[in-house]
Amino acid sequence: MKATTPQLGEGRILVVDDEPHILRALQATLRGAGYDVVAAATGEEALRSAAVRPPKAVILDLVLPDRHGLEVCRELRAWTEVPILVLSAVGDEGEKVAALDAGADDYVTKPFGTDELLARLRAALRRTAPETGPILEIGELVVDLDKRSVTFAGEPVALTPNEFDLLRLFARNEGKLLTHPAILREVWGPAYDAESHYLHVYVSQLRRKLEPDPARPRYLLTEPGAGYRLVDPLKREA
Repeated sequence: MKATTPQLGEGRILVVDDEPHILRALQATLRGAGYDVVAAATGEEALRSAAVRPPKAVILDLVLPDRHGLEVCRELRAWTEVPILVLSAVGDEGEKVAALDAGADDYVTKPFGTDELLARLRAALRRTAPETGPILEIGELVVDLDKRSVTFAGEPVALTPNEFDLLRLFARNEGKLLTHPAILREVWGPAYDAESHYLHVYVSQLRRKLEPDPARPRYLLTEPGAGYRLVDPLKREA
């Protein structure tokens, strides 16, 4: 199904970058796709703009003149669940993990294609659409699809929208093997079905937040060379 183009004013995007030529290019690309764009060149300007007119999504460069983009990301995530797409010229796994830890939903490495950026933005916006559903219980893990909330052993677990959508897919398919391409297509879309490394980063993030011992996972299991499955360890041990 072809994605619909948002009407102006219905999809306000906050773009944060201190390089004028990149900011102009992003504004032109997003406006051409039908989005209403608000630009900011510093972290402080971005935080003020988001507070006054909350955006539908944020595209955030990590290198800003007044503060690091990760700090801006953490401050935004403290009060809003809007998708945050991080832009960076650095593509190593450590920085990607740091961005995800700070609350980012996606990570785009410069230079990037405009089609890829728009596809990732559309996917992020789709994932924040309201959804109702049952409460799924798997061992000590409880996933409330309606409230988009998660608890483990009675304690709340803070997940980014991407992390929640990934966990939701696993929880709906408890005990089933889900292959890497199937997971990537279902959660992020067809453009991601070869991004196994991308999936590995998110699974690692989930394990760090859900598993008592992430190095020895009992819930989110790896099937070498195939994919992952979410299981109830009490049922496996019975």
